[in-house]
Amino acid sequence: MSRATAKPKRTPIGGSRNVLTVAGGDTENYEYRIVNDTGDRVSMFQSHGYEIVSDDNITVGDRRIANPTKEGSPVRVSVGGGMQAYLMRQKKEFYQEDQSTKQKTVDNTEGAIKAQAKKSADYGKLEVK
Repeated sequence: MSRATAKPKRTPIGGSRNVLTVAGGDTENYEYRIVNDTGDRVSMFQSHGYEIVSDDNITVGDRRIANPTKEGSPVRVSVGGGMQAYLMRQKKEFYQEDQSTKQKTVDNTEGAIKAQAKKSADYGKLEVK
């Protein structure tokens, strides 16, 4: 069934809207992220390996009226307060490498906190599982 003939999903009045969900991307090879267009955030993400998505088959959020985009233009979404955001993506392998690096930092911080707590305990026992 083509995208043009598919019946759009109905969002009930008063129901929750999925404003920042991404549908239709290559989720097997890429990790997607919405990046606010403020300051130099978009260029910062580009310098870290993200690219702006210009895929007409990708939709962000619920269906919207009067939100036209030209074919081949970057996927943009209004995030409120007059701010725009871009859909960006990064190869999964780079994304997982970044997440692993962040987790190592968290593990080191937690280890230091636990070591300090074990040293300074006057009584009782500290056990973290």
